[in-house]
Amino acid sequence: MQHVLITGGSGLIGQRITALLEAQGKSVAWLSRSTQSQKSFLWDVEKKTIDPEAMEWADAIIHLAGAGVADKRWSDERKKVILESRTHSTQLLFDAIEKAEKKPDTFVSASAIGYYGFQTGPVLLEESAPNGVDFLAKVVRDWEAEVKKIEGLHLRTVILRIGIVLDEKGGALGEMLKPPVAAPLGKGDQWMSWIHIEDLARMFVFALEKTTLQGIFNAVSPNPATNYRLTQEAARAKGKPFIGIGVPEFILNLVLGEMSAMVTGGNRVSSQKIQKASFEYEHPILIPALKDIFHN
Repeated sequence: MQHVLITGGSGLIGQRITALLEAQGKSVAWLSRSTQSQKSFLWDVEKKTIDPEAMEWADAIIHLAGAGVADKRWSDERKKVILESRTHSTQLLFDAIEKAEKKPDTFVSASAIGYYGFQTGPVLLEESAPNGVDFLAKVVRDWEAEVKKIEGLHLRTVILRIGIVLDEKGGALGEMLKPPVAAPLGKGDQWMSWIHIEDLARMFVFALEKTTLQGIFNAVSPNPATNYRLTQEAARAKGKPFIGIGVPEFILNLVLGEMSAMVTGGNRVSSQKIQKASFEYEHPILIPALKDIFHN
């Protein structure tokens, strides 16, 4: 039986991955700051402590931990938390793996398409595209640099750059459909590279199981959509009114501050590399994906 250790396991994505792995008969444990109903090992990133038995137990690690980038307005302190929750947690895992007598053989880490920058226009971006220059792009760059150090410990390492995750229970869809009337953000022509949460969870399991897979892959659907279209179709699937007049950028700037660039900018990101590795999507098309999410 394969033992899989997950950081950030209690989040939406972590819970889906856990359910998929356990359905396959794998043993799953979470790294957590407190004892969970799920089997868990204790760690504390701020105190730089981790149960050494976790590494001895684990055959593979899935690393999802990181403070939510859209949970709070970006003060200098919040920016520090967003960065260090990712880099420091990865450094702690590196140290624990390096010290362990029995090491895991596989390390699969979350990352983000924020690597490419807030606004990259209509160009279809592959994994080799350059790093952006804004705050989140630098966060992702530094995060991935720490993951690559783990690769130096001779673990098979996979990085999945996650797009906008579509899920009924939270994330982008919940925020987009929170107002009484749904509307595009800004001009609405910015690209949104989305992925159904089930496909994302399956992609992590795929990365875990396909022993020839290594390196960086975009975790997005094959069919990105504009903000206008995604909002319109999500409202239709949810049965919510939609108005085609975009929320002005200056209002978004007033409400969100620097964070507004996350929603007024956009990326059109390619999924070709993971598809060539033989990953098959269950929800590659926007409208059927939204119907599945809202059970239509």
